[in-house]
Amino acid sequence: MPEKVAPKMITINLYGKRYRVPDNMTMLKALEYCGYAPTRGIGCRHGFCGACAMVYRIKGERQLHYCLGCETRVQDMMYISTISYFPLEKQAYDLNEIEPTADMIKHLYPEIYSCVSCNTCTATCTQGLDVMGYIHDAQKGDFKACAEKSFDCIMCNCCASRCPAGISHPEVAMLARRINGKYIAPEAKHLTERVEEVKTGTLLDDVRALMAKSDAEIRELYNTREIEK
Repeated sequence: MPEKVAPKMITINLYGKRYRVPDNMTMLKALEYCGYAPTRGIGCRHGFCGACAMVYRIKGERQLHYCLGCETRVQDMMYISTISYFPLEKQAYDLNEIEPTADMIKHLYPEIYSCVSCNTCTATCTQGLDVMGYIHDAQKGDFKACAEKSFDCIMCNCCASRCPAGISHPEVAMLARRINGKYIAPEAKHLTERVEEVKTGTLLDDVRALMAKSDAEIRELYNTREIEK
């Protein structure tokens, strides 16, 4: 058996303090390695995915980079800081009463029409989404396109933190997905059936059957599942 090669130790800076860490760590792991305990309810720490948003710069470079600490590996002479909770403008609405029109979005989130098309939101997105594109779709009242382009948004709020127009992109996207699901997309019949099974308790039989299966059997079921069009 080949001998294990010890990871190389590199220098990073956290919150202005210098540390030595193994180079095979993610930024989140390095944070914990240096004695910090994330307390923002990070998804892989029993919280919400998207809560480990971080900003960093490599020594000698001018560009700021935005990322998720759980998926980004540390680099030598990386200057790192976590992004504190960024307050978004979240409007209250009743999904059963609003209408899926451009006038509705204009009333709830008028700031989207202040977009200067700088594309900073897209460049900042940790998931590589076309953020500016889906905001332009929302401006036109095209909620289906907005919902599809923003589908993988995990609401880390990096886009909003850099927007010169003060747009709350994740909240606009969330509204578009809700509207699309309620008024535009065809009914997911299997979901309706599952909800009814949950209410009646008949779903428990399926849950018990799944719990009795091996990991390999569950993976096979997942990989061969029928996806409703």
